[in-house]
Amino acid sequence: MTETANKSPDTRCKCIKPTMKYLRRDQIFRVKAETIPGESVFVVGNCEELGNWMSSSAVRLSKDDDPESCLWSCCVKLPQNQDVEFRYFVGVYIEPEIANDGAKQIIVRRWETSIQPRNIRIDEDVNIGEEEMGKPDIFGSVQSITSIERGWLTSETVIQLKLFNNPLQLWKKRYEGKKISLKVTPVNLARNRSSETVLPFSENIDESMDTHDQVDAPEVWPLTEIAVMNEEKRKFHLQEQFGHIYSEGEFVLFQICVLQLESMAYLVDFYLHNSTEEDPPTLIGFSYILPSVLRKSEGQAIVPVTSTNHRPIGQLTVEYLVVQPIENFSCSMEETFSRMWKPSWQGLDVGHRGLGTSFKLEVQLCSDIRENTIASLKTAALHGADLVEFDVQLSKDLVPVLYHDFHVCIAMKRKQNLDINDKLQLPVKELTLEQLQLLKVYHLKESTTGISKFNNEDHEDHQPFPTLQKVLEVVDPHVGFNIEIKWTMQLQDGSYELYNPFDLNMYLDIMLKVVLQHAGHRKIVFSCFHPDVCTMIRLKQNKYPVMFLTQGVTKKYAPYHDPRTHSIPMAVHHAHNACILGINVHTEDVLRDSTQVKLALDSGLIVFCWGDDNNCSSTIKHLKNLGLHGIIYDKIDKFGTKEVKESIFLVEAREAQNNLLNVVQKMGSGHSSTGVPVDVGTTRQTLSTLSVSAHNTSAVISDGGGAFESTIKEIGKDSQCKSK
Repeated sequence: MTETANKSPDTRCKCIKPTMKYLRRDQIFRVKAETIPGESVFVVGNCEELGNWMSSSAVRLSKDDDPESCLWSCCVKLPQNQDVEFRYFVGVYIEPEIANDGAKQIIVRRWETSIQPRNIRIDEDVNIGEEEMGKPDIFGSVQSITSIERGWLTSETVIQLKLFNNPLQLWKKRYEGKKISLKVTPVNLARNRSSETVLPFSENIDESMDTHDQVDAPEVWPLTEIAVMNEEKRKFHLQEQFGHIYSEGEFVLFQICVLQLESMAYLVDFYLHNSTEEDPPTLIGFSYILPSVLRKSEGQAIVPVTSTNHRPIGQLTVEYLVVQPIENFSCSMEETFSRMWKPSWQGLDVGHRGLGTSFKLEVQLCSDIRENTIASLKTAALHGADLVEFDVQLSKDLVPVLYHDFHVCIAMKRKQNLDINDKLQLPVKELTLEQLQLLKVYHLKESTTGISKFNNEDHEDHQPFPTLQKVLEVVDPHVGFNIEIKWTMQLQDGSYELYNPFDLNMYLDIMLKVVLQHAGHRKIVFSCFHPDVCTMIRLKQNKYPVMFLTQGVTKKYAPYHDPRTHSIPMAVHHAHNACILGINVHTEDVLRDSTQVKLALDSGLIVFCWGDDNNCSSTIKHLKNLGLHGIIYDKIDKFGTKEVKESIFLVEAREAQNNLLNVVQKMGSGHSSTGVPVDVGTTRQTLSTLSVSAHNTSAVISDGGGAFESTIKEIGKDSQCKSK
């Protein structure tokens, strides 16, 4: 029995009816998957019948009638004239009457993320009979390798409520030193407004208390989870009946997935835990966080704690984050590199701002080419950089440009020798792209001298403020990009690096769209010092990996407000909590205690490092010996040690291309190099694997790529004829 995603859960059907006139074959999909109430299993793939890789058009499977079973299945009529690739995912089906626009919604909770999807070959027999069906698939396990990741935002919004730095203050002495737990419950105000009877305030309190006894019948949606920044509880999980007992010094995250942001409030209940575990906790008060409080993408809310007798007994300080899906953009499920990192990608050379920073006080340590320019990036690539790191922010007219500092200086007078008073300091965000590229703009370090360090800006590649799109288009595609998203940070003293920034959701959407639409097969890694930005990039797209930049313990920089930035162990917790690729640590902290690298590596994270300490050949060698995956440093032309000045991605692309061509030629001849007949089925599977490998390493080398692809197509056609 089957269900499709556009039918109600109670509707059963034998097979999805064909919508096109070409031949079809019945295919039964069977998979074992653990789910919680409200979750379903879906299948999505590379044909119209399986949604063309779009989660919104995926096919929903039916659960076995046995309540103890975790088997899901469905029958689909697939096209008979093509190989079919597919993946399973676990999601939540939102009924049209619950969704915002009255249409069905599918929320992706977990999905299979193997580099090579499951496949059904064109010459494979149908599996309708009992004998042909065989064993069911195991969710996440493809070719004996398990790869499952949390989903991303499709149509839902994520609210995160952060509790840290003594967030709860209760004024009554009898609560001092007592165990207090917090539980967050989303409340749909629109549903309450539509009710015929409005209950008095006191009756609403009783109703709030009763909701915590309904643990056997949870609502499917909205979904509330909790995480604590420690090794045991850093992954999001469902709340317990009476919530979480807050301990001093903890960093607690509540995460709520909602559809109607504007009509959703959040009830926080507070329970006093008695000295004896046998007695249930006592509800002592509650707070409401109303939707009017969550006006921005991020902020802080201070709400009163009201007792069950309607008296104020304290206050709760919450920092919030609102994460919305990218507007007018849908992510494909065909491929993902969000957690992909090959074992050979070890000790990579990463060019800092291209060829290096160019505005240090020590002139001998500065790059001779202006930082964050196309010329700087290209020169680093020519000297063997595996990746180049650069900074991106928005101009006033919302164009992503490369620049490190939040502020620039512009000249107010037309004369050669300018005094410091002749320059005006402005935020980059207050100047349009045209103004940034046409005005005489000075770096803040140049403003103190009155002399511009670089006078070659007439050359296009040397101009500051190149656009992100142009950089993606003109820099060698075999060089990876470490794109650092610039965003204002709050310091521990309460000040900010930049005031009145753009809306964070809009800011990130614009940047992510440019990368998703123009990156091609280039290796991309996003990074940011702001932990919430890392979370948002991970939730907004499913393709590229994210790394959390962290200062850790340092004497060189002022500490930030967010505790997740204070140490490498906290950065590790955040990386696991946000399900991102890894962390980018400050080398000062690594040199202080190198055992922290092992802590991060042993937990399965990819680790880069940054900092002025990296600008030393012996330090770079030491860091590579520690097992770091990437070293970001200046002047790669001076400190780089490669004999052949090529990125590892170009080297691997060439190898993959040669291997692929060799296999295709064997298929074309029907014999191996030793004269032994080739097993076409096995060779085709090898070809498929190598094709994926070639694709993932940007394997079609720029020179002669078209001829290479034509050769593969011709030999591939010939091999298909011989196999028939």
